[in-house]
Amino acid sequence: MSNFLKTLGIENENLGGFNGEWIGSGPTLDVISPIDGSIIAGVKQVTEDEYDKIVNRAHQAFLNWREVPAPRRGEVVRQLGVRLREVKQELGALVTLEMGKIIAEGEGEVQEMIDICDFACGLSRQLYGLTMHSERFHHRMYEQWHPLGVVGVISAFNFPVAVWAWNSAIAATCGDSTLWKPASKTPLTAIACTKIAQQVCKENDVDPAIFSLTVGKGSTIGEKLLHDRRLPLVSATGSCEMGYRVGEVVGKRLGRTILELGGNNAIIVTPSANMDLTLPAILFGAVGTAGQRCTSTRRIIVHNAVRDELVKRLITAYEGIKIGDPRKDDTLMGPLVTLDAVKDMQTALGRIKEEGGDILYGGEKLDGPDYPGGHYVKPCIADVKNEFQIVQEETFAPILYIIGYGKGSTAASAVDEVDEAIHYHNDVPQGLSSAIFSTNMLETERFLAHAGSDCGIANVNIGTSGAEIGGAFGGEKETGGGRESGSDAWKAYMRRQTNTINWSTELPLAQGIKFGD
Repeated sequence: MSNFLKTLGIENENLGGFNGEWIGSGPTLDVISPIDGSIIAGVKQVTEDEYDKIVNRAHQAFLNWREVPAPRRGEVVRQLGVRLREVKQELGALVTLEMGKIIAEGEGEVQEMIDICDFACGLSRQLYGLTMHSERFHHRMYEQWHPLGVVGVISAFNFPVAVWAWNSAIAATCGDSTLWKPASKTPLTAIACTKIAQQVCKENDVDPAIFSLTVGKGSTIGEKLLHDRRLPLVSATGSCEMGYRVGEVVGKRLGRTILELGGNNAIIVTPSANMDLTLPAILFGAVGTAGQRCTSTRRIIVHNAVRDELVKRLITAYEGIKIGDPRKDDTLMGPLVTLDAVKDMQTALGRIKEEGGDILYGGEKLDGPDYPGGHYVKPCIADVKNEFQIVQEETFAPILYIIGYGKGSTAASAVDEVDEAIHYHNDVPQGLSSAIFSTNMLETERFLAHAGSDCGIANVNIGTSGAEIGGAFGGEKETGGGRESGSDAWKAYMRRQTNTINWSTELPLAQGIKFGD
């Protein structure tokens, strides 16, 4: 096997369960590289009995871990970040091999893990509660935050390591243990990360089961995880359809969820936009990760006065995109993750035409020796209407929709016409990331106002993709409403407790209630 795989502890056959020890006696899962369709390695999935053993051990680890002072927990997470720095290149290469991201994006995803470890370490001294003034004499009232329990983390294939780190680094600092169920398409990166965490825990005399792992089918292991009352919180990243199931099952047992689901992200381009900024932002948002990000740019809502210019420049830029092996330095777009993803894209292109849209560029499947395995496509630009049913859905592929708004004039009325663009922008079921490119403050402030973008992320003069870890990440509507990573997202991983202390010699009741003499 490649040297970087050996460095990360990946063998020809790997065990897919970890509860302080590596286990797995279920069916072997062959892990396929989308780069050429070859088998990278096998993973022995866990059985349902092994799943129960993993959760039991994770819960026991939590009971001990929650007693460790938070700054000490943060120090362990800091050391995890240090170890990730040491293997950034190797782990990034595995992300590329297993998922198909270009090298820059694979290593960038590992950098996200490092950054969130740094953030979580600092957070360990900032798990603040509030003090409140009591209405009763000689009483003190305040709130504090306690560790929650075992947190289930369901990650998607497109960010096979970063999503785990967003959750596990924060959860560990908060005093929780985590049970990670990675996507079946990308279990090797999960095994590699868990082995890194295992070593860090060993060096700190910490039970490594605080970072537990279970690789198994969604229909069996995934369902057990959702129904498991030992997991008070499930953080799930994936499609809206998956989110409906997670929300239904976990909500029925009154568990908590953090849902990070689909996006149908748009960029509004106004007549005052700086095209030299707009073009690369669209390009990275639409083509980066081959259009397989939840924050990928799906729709361009462009003023008709500048529509033709923008489309012309986009087509020229698309013609220069180097598509191919993501391990090569000059490649800008790698493969789609599976052959089914390629089929889904071709189906979507057919629906665009059926509904009356036009393909302005690309969309073809690429074959030949430079495109082995059948996973490669040309990114597509299509002229559509926002109300098309296919536009209302999220196709996880590099399809960029062009939607015009306003009159074909750059008159001052264009500022008022931005409301039309915002209407189109919000008129989809999803609400993750959004952006406007404009140098007019009236337009940008309108976009950020209460009646503006209805997304969890709203940007001005930067694209929809590439969020920093310092801000809470997540979206509204069918995107699920969850928040991960920065700001005060840590509160979702803890339980709030309000405390009142009576330091008087009397027992007054609240609201002035008198009970008895």
